[in-house]
Amino acid sequence: MTDLSTLKSECAGAIEAATDLAALEVARVAALGKKGKVTGLLKTLGGLPEGERREFGARINTLKDELEELIAARRAAIEAKDLDARLAFERADVTLSPRPEQTGALHPITRTIAEICNLFAQMGFKVAEGPHIEDDALNFTALNMPPDHPARQMQDTFYLEGMGSGVEGMGSETGQSDPEPPAQNPKPYVLRTHTSPVQVRAMLKEKPPLRVLAPGRVFRCDSDQTHAPMFHQVEGLVVDEATHMGHLKGTLADFMRAYFNAPNLKLRFRPSYFPFTEPSAEVDIGCDRSDGGLKICEGEDWLEVLGCGMVHPKVLQNCGVDPARYQGYAFGMGVERLAMLKYGIPDLRTFFEADLRWLRHYGFSVLDQ
Repeated sequence: MTDLSTLKSECAGAIEAATDLAALEVARVAALGKKGKVTGLLKTLGGLPEGERREFGARINTLKDELEELIAARRAAIEAKDLDARLAFERADVTLSPRPEQTGALHPITRTIAEICNLFAQMGFKVAEGPHIEDDALNFTALNMPPDHPARQMQDTFYLEGMGSGVEGMGSETGQSDPEPPAQNPKPYVLRTHTSPVQVRAMLKEKPPLRVLAPGRVFRCDSDQTHAPMFHQVEGLVVDEATHMGHLKGTLADFMRAYFNAPNLKLRFRPSYFPFTEPSAEVDIGCDRSDGGLKICEGEDWLEVLGCGMVHPKVLQNCGVDPARYQGYAFGMGVERLAMLKYGIPDLRTFFEADLRWLRHYGFSVLDQ
């Protein structure tokens, strides 16, 4: 009969000698596997007398339990040792200051959108957002631009053919879907050319009075020093029973003077044309170009910065607002353009080149106010 004490010593020695989980598994299989030494003893019980079989079987089972306890304890010790080694290797000293070149910064676009939204929030505007993918009806038709309208030629549009009906909410700033608008021609879909569809959705969803600000990405087929295929706009909309052009002029004058921190900034409103407003105007601010540069709030020159006007009655009607009772004004401005003017950035394309050197120079600390 096999000496179980000697067998236990051999197996226990192999278990204790294991320095990793792979070696421990080898020791376990050698002792308790299908062809292991202890398992092999169990197969010999059938040839023993009944009395010896019962006693020897009990001793083998006791040995098996003891070895399983040794294996479990050794496994826990190896895993703890491995964890300590990993923690020591991956340890980070959080008391050290970060290197200056690793400090994050707010992109000028992020900073500018936040500035614009904060200033208009003080005037009672509520921020609204919508999807980047719009159907033709919301992007053009509802804004008084039917299929044959010449104003469509003014915008180089990305058309998305074959889009299904489940695009509402795709690509929005928040990822949230808006209610389905009234049934209109659902195709073709486009990457929105302006954030005006957000204003349309606001009028379809809520009843006047409205005071809405719509920031977000827009897309057009254009690229040069002052144009990009993707850029950012902020558009505003006010609809109520009493608003008029004087309110529009006052709102934009207060905003521009606050944004450029120039209380004496000069503004002028030039007659212009937009299909969704009537009358329409472009807003210029005073500047100086006499030395070949550009200085805001100085000199006798003018620089165009945004477009605006009173909401066209047909747009109100298309959005379910009674133009006989309500009227409103709207305006739109390019975020990159305002950032370039305020922070002296010469080329629009650099906003999207992901150059860390550029971002370190023009970026803002999150603690800057």
